[in-house]
Amino acid sequence: MSSIQTTCPYCGVGCGVIAQTDESQITTIEADKTHPANFGRLCSKGIALGTTLGLEGRLLLPEVQGKQCDWDTALDEVANQFQNIIAEQGPQAVAFYVSGQLLTEDYYVANKLMKGFMGSANIDTNSRLCMSSSLSGYKRAFGSDSVPGNYEDMEETDLLVLVGSNLAWCHPVLFQRISAAKDKRPELKVVVIDPRHTATCEIADVHLSIKSGSDVWLFNGLLDFLRRNDYLDYDFLENATEGFASALEAARASSVSIPAVAGQCGLDEEQVSHFFRLFAQNQKVVTLYSQGVNQSTSGTDKVNSIINCHLATGRLGKPGMGPFSMTGQPNAMGGREVGALANQLASHMDFTPEHCALVQDFWHSPLMPTEPGLKVVDLFKAMAAGEVKAIWIMATNPAVSLPNSHAVKQALEKCELVVVSDCVRHNDTTAYADILLPALAWGEKDGTVTNSERRISRQRPFLDAPGEAKPDWWIISQIAERLGYAKQFAYRTPADIFREYATLSGYKNNGSRDLDLSGLLPLSDEEYQTLKPVQWPICDPIDN
Repeated sequence: MSSIQTTCPYCGVGCGVIAQTDESQITTIEADKTHPANFGRLCSKGIALGTTLGLEGRLLLPEVQGKQCDWDTALDEVANQFQNIIAEQGPQAVAFYVSGQLLTEDYYVANKLMKGFMGSANIDTNSRLCMSSSLSGYKRAFGSDSVPGNYEDMEETDLLVLVGSNLAWCHPVLFQRISAAKDKRPELKVVVIDPRHTATCEIADVHLSIKSGSDVWLFNGLLDFLRRNDYLDYDFLENATEGFASALEAARASSVSIPAVAGQCGLDEEQVSHFFRLFAQNQKVVTLYSQGVNQSTSGTDKVNSIINCHLATGRLGKPGMGPFSMTGQPNAMGGREVGALANQLASHMDFTPEHCALVQDFWHSPLMPTEPGLKVVDLFKAMAAGEVKAIWIMATNPAVSLPNSHAVKQALEKCELVVVSDCVRHNDTTAYADILLPALAWGEKDGTVTNSERRISRQRPFLDAPGEAKPDWWIISQIAERLGYAKQFAYRTPADIFREYATLSGYKNNGSRDLDLSGLLPLSDEEYQTLKPVQWPICDPIDN
């Protein structure tokens, strides 16, 4: 029986698991006691991972127009059609839609091909739906998409504020860690801010059942309360921030007295006052927020209203404090790192002339877009309008998961070329595919993922690839080769890709970007295989 350390594929907690597989390929799963995300804990989903590994419903052979074929036939067809559409309509007529189910190496290669060699920024990820508000909020506040904390802060804090997060169901292992910390240290106070009474309220000292959408009112009111009652950290504000006066004026302009906040939020005045006092009087505060904040028409403003309260009091960058975003998918963070959103470049770079030139130089790219591409909702509108002629969908099911599914299906129906890479043969999106490409599933994949606390972990294969299924990075690289870019995509292993990504993160960085993995270099194939979970930034060499 073989025993492999790998990472759970379900959520952004990023738990370590040990897969034990016998000669008949039957696998049992147990928690990895050495992994710093879960320390031997697993939720019901992680425990049941072994039951998900069957081949029922798998896509095992390439298909073109519903007929099975070999890989060369399918890849040639994809490359020829993309090449023809780009030649006739320009690079803006093609697009990729990718997923937080991809590994970082897959994400990196897809982004590189579209932005650096097809010449379009029309690549977006389904993480757009759940994480772009947080990304924008962090960048607006810090200038960088950097989560300023880790899971240990939630155990060490004196006040944990959970906003729009049913942690007990959505991130159960982190909920277990917090519950255990509260049992050990009952003085740890928990406030749950959620319109619903969820299972997470089981550990709450206070539940604020606010009116949906009123989060900004609550935290702007808190910001003004902190000012009026002299809880601001003026040294921190003076030395580490700018724009505080404008933020405070914006908060005050919305009439943020406690009675006004209570009325807007649907709460009693005493509830609001009690929460404000708890926040003010506990120096060590962590505010953890998730999809109830992010998935909103005003999600970015909600994120910034939370962050502003921490900035105003200097409550971040120290143990047990800070604003913390919990990601949903297992590698939503990895996609953000490698630039798989339409408005980003790789390694947390932006569409500035300097960054465009830097990435183009590093990739030896023939052409680089200088402006962001179409975000996913606009992308599917452009497909429906006939402006985007070809789309390659990887590891996601937009016909179900995107808003307004009827319009999405109409766009897929109208699109001239729909390519789908997936591990399943039948879902609502594969029904519209002209070309199907069989990809590996969890248990067969080899690469890395990044969890919500910036921790990079290895996902190692413990099952043989079934049928003709291939890694996503290999499929993308084969298309790149057929488009004439074999030299720039000559990857032999995921380790090759990771080394290139780590090198780019440190390329002409000099401390200007938080995301820096250059301390892992040089990284041999063996060191990549044995890489232990590690948090970025990693600027200095580490002992692996």
